[in-house]
Amino acid sequence: MKAALALASIGEAATGLGLLVAPSLVGQLLLGSELHGLAVVVARVSGLALIGLALACGLSSPWIGMLFYVAAAALYLGYLGLVGEATGVLLWPAVLLHVVLAALLARSPTQASASINK
Repeated sequence: MKAALALASIGEAATGLGLLVAPSLVGQLLLGSELHGLAVVVARVSGLALIGLALACGLSSPWIGMLFYVAAAALYLGYLGLVGEATGVLLWPAVLLHVVLAALLARSPTQASASINK
């Protein structure tokens, strides 16, 4: 089971990295259609989630996986807001939520668990 989980984690991490670097190409290869506009943004956030999943399930730990995802999502969504590519009413609250979660998780795995369980 460990080998299968490691193999799946590596595959998902590679797919996530592909979605970050070349989302349109991955869309073409997987779905038969290039991605444009908002689909590229969604693909990149999905790529971050896949990398976080891979870290959580086989390459690292659940704590590291979630910390990676919330911090990376905060940075990417914040970047989109700053350069004007995203203007949704919930964008900045989502960025703030991800920053707060990243700060809680960054404290340490044991301190973060204790804060959540209170």
